Amino acid sequence: MPFVSRRAPLTLSATEIEMLSTLSQSRSAPAGRVQRASMLLRYHAGESISTIATALGTNRPRVERCISKALELGSTQALADLPGRGRRRAITADARAWVIALACQKPKDLGYAQELWTTRLLAKHIRKHCEAAGHPSLAKLGRGTVSKILSAPHVRPHKIQYYLERRDPEFDAKMVQVLHVYHQVEIWRQKGTPPPDLVAILSYDEKPGIQALGNTAPDLPPVPGRHATLGRDHEYVRHGTLSLLAGIDLVSGEVLGLVRPRHRSVEFIEFLKLADAHYPAGARIRLVLDNHSAHISKETRAFLTTVPNRFEFTFTPKHGSWLNLIESFFGKMAKTLLRGIRVASSDELKTRIELYLQEVNDAPVVFRWKYKLDTVSVA
Repeated sequence: MPFVSRRAPLTLSATEIEMLSTLSQSRSAPAGRVQRASMLLRYHAGESISTIATALGTNRPRVERCISKALELGSTQALADLPGRGRRRAITADARAWVIALACQKPKDLGYAQELWTTRLLAKHIRKHCEAAGHPSLAKLGRGTVSKILSAPHVRPHKIQYYLERRDPEFDAKMVQVLHVYHQVEIWRQKGTPPPDLVAILSYDEKPGIQALGNTAPDLPPVPGRHATLGRDHEYVRHGTLSLLAGIDLVSGEVLGLVRPRHRSVEFIEFLKLADAHYPAGARIRLVLDNHSAHISKETRAFLTTVPNRFEFTFTPKHGSWLNLIESFFGKMAKTLLRGIRVASSDELKTRIELYLQEVNDAPVVFRWKYKLDTVSVA
C-alpha cells in the first residue's frame, strides 16, 4: 500500500507562485530564501518531503520546518526566520562590566604574584569568584571569551604603554625659555651674524653607561651565497662603562666632547674649561642643559665665579630632557657608532668615540628644533 502523507497540501495564489518562482531563480537574494522558495514550489506541485530534500541537497527536518511554517503562517513568513530566533546571550551586561572592572585592576592587588594579567589568569580568577560576585553565568568562562569581552572597550591589561608625568609645576614656563633659545638660533642663522654679546649656543648633556663590550670569539664576515650577515658569538666580556659629556653647537653643528669614566662635577667643569678655551674670550656661551646635580654643585658654581659673565645656563624642565637637542645627536650616535660595537678595552672604546666626534666635526650636521616653535610665544 503506497505511503499517503497526512500533511495538508499547500495552497498558493497565482501572485504567490509568481513571486516564489522569481525568487527561486534569483542570484542576488540570500541563499536560504532561494532554497525555501524552491521547497514551497515543489511541495505545492505535489512532491514529497524526501524528494524535495534530495533534489535540493538538504535534509528532511529543514524541509518539514519550512512547509509547516508556510501552512501555519503563510508562504511569505516561511521564507525568513521568525523574530527572536538564535541563542540568547548567556553572559549578562553586568557580568561583562564586572570582567572589565577586574581587568582594570592589577593581579597583585587581588593576591597574585603577577604584575599584569594574562587571559588565562584572568579567566581562572573569574571562574573562581564569579559565584560570590553574583555572576554565575561566568562559571565556565574561557580565555577566548575573556579576549572578546575586553576587545569591545579596547582594554589591554597585558600590555604597558609608558607615559611621562609632569612633576615640574613650572614646566611650561621653562619650556618657553628653551624654545626662546632655539628661536634666537633661527634668527641668528637668518641674519648671519651673532648678537654682539653672544659667541655660541650649546645644547649639552651626558650620555652615561656606554658599555665597553668585547667578543669572546672573532666575528665572522659575510660570505656571498652562504652567510648574508656578520656572524658573532652570543657571549661577550664586559670591560666597564664610559660617559660621554658632549655639547653640540646649534649654529655650526660642531660637537665638543669629553669621554670619561664618570660624569661628576669635576668632569663637567672640565667640559666648561674646554668650551671656554674653544671659543673667543670676552663673550657669553649659552648652554641648554638639564637639572643634573653636577650642573649646580658647589664645585661648579665656584668655577663659574672665576669666569664671570662667560656662561649662561638655560635649564630644561624636570623630566623634560627631550627638549634638549643633544638627545637627537645621542640617538643618531646610538644607531650608528654604538650599534653592535665590540672593543678589546675601555681605552679602545674611548678612542673610537673620540674618532667618531672628529668625523662628525669634519662634516658637521646642524640640528634644528621644530616642535611647537611656531605655536609657543617666544617673544
